[in-house]
Amino acid sequence: MADTLSLEVATPERSLVREQVSDLQVPGKEGYMGILPGHAPLLGMLGIGVLTYVWEGKKRSLSIHQGFLEVLEDHVRVLADVAERAEEIDVQRARAALQRAQDEGLNPALGVDPGAALLAMARAQARLEAAGKK
Repeated sequence: MADTLSLEVATPERSLVREQVSDLQVPGKEGYMGILPGHAPLLGMLGIGVLTYVWEGKKRSLSIHQGFLEVLEDHVRVLADVAERAEEIDVQRARAALQRAQDEGLNPALGVDPGAALLAMARAQARLEAAGKK
């Protein structure tokens, strides 16, 4: 069994990661999944959260917002609807988005769908968490 696996992370707009990694954690639809080299094959849906991986002994983070995951014995492909590297995240903008989503979710008079407000909060929180790990 190999010590690393190939990780690819892409969105419809761009490719973000193409590295050999020792392990990773992925936000699945039903919770986080840890993946090591030699993992059983898997197809799954992504949730909203922070994808973390170890590359050359350093932990890296990305904010991931839904999509799909394919795991093979020595390869992981993440096709995310939206993904950002931790160092690309504008923390002030993410904080403002979180505050706006919280305000909209708490004020029914604004006419914002509560489900949409919760998703916006989750996305902003994932972005802030990823940015905090850079």
